[in-house]
Amino acid sequence: MKFFQLYACIIVVCFSACARPAPAARMEFALGTVCDINLYESGSDKLYARIFARIREIDRTMSARPEAGDSEVARINRNAGIAPVEVSADLIEVLERALYYAELSGGAFDPTIGPLAALWDIGSGTSEGRIPDEEEIAGALALVDWRDLVIDRQRGTAFLRRQGMALDLGAIAKGYAADEAAGLAREGGAGRGIFDLGGNILALGGRDGKRGAPWRIGVQDPLDERGAYIGVLPVRDKSVVTSGVYERYFEAGGRRYHHILSSGDGYPVNNGLLSVTIVAGRSIDADGLSTAVFALGYEKGKALIETLPDTGAIFVFEDHTVRITSGLEGIFSLTSDRYELNQYPSDIARFRSRW
Repeated sequence: MKFFQLYACIIVVCFSACARPAPAARMEFALGTVCDINLYESGSDKLYARIFARIREIDRTMSARPEAGDSEVARINRNAGIAPVEVSADLIEVLERALYYAELSGGAFDPTIGPLAALWDIGSGTSEGRIPDEEEIAGALALVDWRDLVIDRQRGTAFLRRQGMALDLGAIAKGYAADEAAGLAREGGAGRGIFDLGGNILALGGRDGKRGAPWRIGVQDPLDERGAYIGVLPVRDKSVVTSGVYERYFEAGGRRYHHILSSGDGYPVNNGLLSVTIVAGRSIDADGLSTAVFALGYEKGKALIETLPDTGAIFVFEDHTVRITSGLEGIFSLTSDRYELNQYPSDIARFRSRW
């Protein structure tokens, strides 16, 4: 059995005609990953310190990791089925957005996935990973239901109705932290920059402050080493987030078991997808949607994205085809010979094969 973990799923491809060296970026460990922020000419020690302090504050509030200690999420989990817990406005906002995506996806995204995540323990670094038995999965799955998360904004409390339930906000908290970090950068006078929170990318402004040329974001090749990309997205004031089978996983019996778990059967999602990349105006939305859409699969996921304004998706399949939603037509450029862009797949053969 072998365990693997990759933190970054998207890399930034900066093609600049300007030869002068950029000011130093700041890289620190937070949110259980490496966070790399570059504000270019507007960066200062004081501003970087303020931004990373805010990121760590969010981490201390929302982490479910054992080493995080007495986080607000940990207190909610300990008091599941017992009593509501008073929490911060930060957590209320993230929980409400998490419930929004849970309802929008029909439960494919579920912030109460904690019992399953703890059972599989993929990517925590505490074990090499193991395959739980059917009884264990059934027991954990019975405790996963976003409808049993009760938020009282007026009282500032959150409550899980049944003992044994547990929150895990790993699929949305980094997006919120990226948005907050970018907000502080703007307040500090930074007009452009790249925020990379473990592969959650937020592009502030454009790469050229005067002309406003877009940043060029390379979408990671899920079958290659870190830094190899399948194509490029030009973006300005957007967030780009990918969920994929290659981020955190272990292998056993010749099969890969990744960290994106199904709230339907309790196993890692298996739907022919290698990765889903979401482009959105806010990182919290790109983060939540990347998991939701991956779990939904191509047909349902694409249908969902097409209903959302200012949002696009890139689907990478096991058969090396790539499909995109209509909002990214003429924007995303496939650069890898390994893959084939198929924007308008025909479902006729698939339909006929059922008869």
